[in-house]
Amino acid sequence: MVTHITTQTQNGKIQLSPDKSKRISPEALCHIVLRTTPDNFDCMVDFYLTILAGRVSHQSHRLCFMTYDYEHHRIALIKDATAVPREGAPQVGLHHVAFGFKTLQDLVTSYEEKKAAGMLPVWSVNHGMSTSMYYEDPDGNQLEFQVDNFDTVPEAVEFMASPAFEENPIGADFDPEVFVERVKSGEDDKSIKARPNIGPRDRR
Repeated sequence: MVTHITTQTQNGKIQLSPDKSKRISPEALCHIVLRTTPDNFDCMVDFYLTILAGRVSHQSHRLCFMTYDYEHHRIALIKDATAVPREGAPQVGLHHVAFGFKTLQDLVTSYEEKKAAGMLPVWSVNHGMSTSMYYEDPDGNQLEFQVDNFDTVPEAVEFMASPAFEENPIGADFDPEVFVERVKSGEDDKSIKARPNIGPRDRR
């Protein structure tokens, strides 16, 4: 188990940092690889190229490596004839992968570009630490696109240690179209990012 060091800054805020005295942590999360069926391979490639505004680094008859930035690849797909589609209730395993934007306007632009391509979020929620929109790929995997609601990591950590987050660690849902209108109207970012108090909630 990774231990953490809790410190209190001069202004009284709590700062949480990993204790690296005995273990070494990765420097970065580099890429994600997904297995898909032959029937879904092409549409999965199209989905990720569109939703990430990405490009192909390498593609063969059963592999596709894609990136959207300076890395050689961020997402890879494997065409596997033995892969079985998901059926019925949610299965154990990876729940979702999150990607970040710098500003609310960036999230609006992302939403509008995806909407124009026929992609709509399956869930839009203010988690408190972030304002987020979730999408689902053709295999049912979920992707989160988010903007941090706090200016610094310590502020977000402090919020997660608050009674408000203990009462509701999930967040407050919002209408993406209303969100777009609020951002475009020039409303203050802090007002839009402020999570409404909806009372206790422990699941989506």
